[in-house]
Formats: sequence, structure tokens, C-alpha cells
Amino acid sequence: MHASASPRPRPLPAIFVGGVIVGVLDLLYAIVVYTPKQPILVPQTIASGVLGPGSYDGGTRTAILGIFLHFVIAIGAATVYYLASRKLPFLTSHAILAGMIFGALVYLFMHYLVLPLSLVPKSHGHLIYKVAEFIEHWFFVGLPISLSVRHYSR
Repeated sequence: MHASASPRPRPLPAIFVGGVIVGVLDLLYAIVVYTPKQPILVPQTIASGVLGPGSYDGGTRTAILGIFLHFVIAIGAATVYYLASRKLPFLTSHAILAGMIFGALVYLFMHYLVLPLSLVPKSHGHLIYKVAEFIEHWFFVGLPISLSVRHYSR
């Protein structure tokens, strides 16, 4: 038996582990910051992206849909990062910097493309919340994905 000359990347754990960590951290952040007394509102808001304002009348069912959609988005972001890392080695060799940049890009993509095109009720939040969420995406979105991809690419 001899050791392989190059590491064999493991895409499924890289994507799944990174995506699940992001899904949990980002969801918890949103609940703690925005609706700590009514945690069901965050996943219902996510579901409102496809259901519109009626999602708030759907109780647990729309909250479950929102959680599912949130994890689809998180795993989708991890998939994008993993696939990009196959062509751009910088994404694994400089995972911390690349992850923080990726987190910022995910925030911009979500807030300037996805949300405006969705049925989520429009709101104009305070700048401090927007800045905090932008920074949160560096640490709770970009880094878990980049570090997971780096770990499973070795």
C-alpha cells in the first residue's frame, strides 16, 4: 500500500458539513438578533420568499418550509464554493481570506438579487443591522464553508 501523491477531495462531506454549519449558525444569528421572543418568525420569513406574506399564517408548516429552504440555500452556497475551489486553488490555499470574501459576496447576492426578486415583504432595516449582518456573513457563512472545503480537500 502506498500513499497517494495528491489528496483525494471529498466533495459531499465538504459541501454538507459546511452547508449544515452555515445553516445552523446563520439561522440562530437571525433568531437571536431579530426575533428572540418569537423564533418561528425567522423561518416563516424565509418561507415568505416563495409564499408571500401568507407564510406568517401557516404556523409550523411554513416554519418547516422556511428551515428547509434556508438549508437548501446554505448547501447551495457551499456547493458553489466547492466547485469554484476546483478551478481556483486560492480558495483552499487561503481559505480564511477567501471565505470572508465569499461570505460578503453571499450577503450581497442574497440582499441585492435574491431578496428583491422574492416575495419576502420589503423592509428598510436600520443600517447597524445591515452592517452587523454583513460582517456576520464573513464569520458564519463564508468561513465555515471555506474551512470545510479546505479540510475535505486535503
